[in-house]
Amino acid sequence: MDGTPPPRDLGETAYAAIRAALRDGSLPPGMRVTETDLATRFGVSRTPVRQAIARLESEGLLTHEPRRGLSVARPDHGQVVELYVMREIMEGAAARLAAQHASDTELAAMAELLEAEPNSFADTRALAALNQRFHGMIYLATHNRYLLRSLEQLSAQLALLPSLLTLGERATVAHEEHRAIVAALQRRDGAAAEEAARAHTRMAQRHRLAWLVRTLGVPEAGPE
Repeated sequence: MDGTPPPRDLGETAYAAIRAALRDGSLPPGMRVTETDLATRFGVSRTPVRQAIARLESEGLLTHEPRRGLSVARPDHGQVVELYVMREIMEGAAARLAAQHASDTELAAMAELLEAEPNSFADTRALAALNQRFHGMIYLATHNRYLLRSLEQLSAQLALLPSLLTLGERATVAHEEHRAIVAALQRRDGAAAEEAARAHTRMAQRHRLAWLVRTLGVPEAGPE
């Protein structure tokens, strides 16, 4: 035994490393990638990278584009709308379940994350990481492995988009929305927690779509 991890373990390692790079923006949407480049970047052979690429393609995080080859997926307007529709449904369900099943320790951890948010309002990376931890804690507090798995996949898709929390007043507004969610969870009010989570997602969607219009514009209308 030489201590070398089996190929499947190396594939998992490559997959986790590439997904982390997608999430933190090291591999931004639209960036062209190759097996060789990814193998070099993450210090593994091409075989586990090939395994990871196949899995990431099936999840919609990597895609083949005409004349460009493999690249990081770049969600369009329609995909963003669909993602947020699903996010509202699933995060609402997660908040309702968390109100029923969260432990006191989990609720205390959410409250701590909430109180830390204002200190990071001006730091995009720090605030985005804090936001991910806050929502991740709610997901864990559902104590439902199947919903957790679906939410993790949805979050991976949304992570392809840049954080907008530090634009305008969104950080302040999102913080108050998080406060409403935590208050409902602490009261163990599942209906209120679900509605607060859904309202939070609807506001995030409005902010995201406004950004898309500013960034990509809208199709020109025909003559009337």
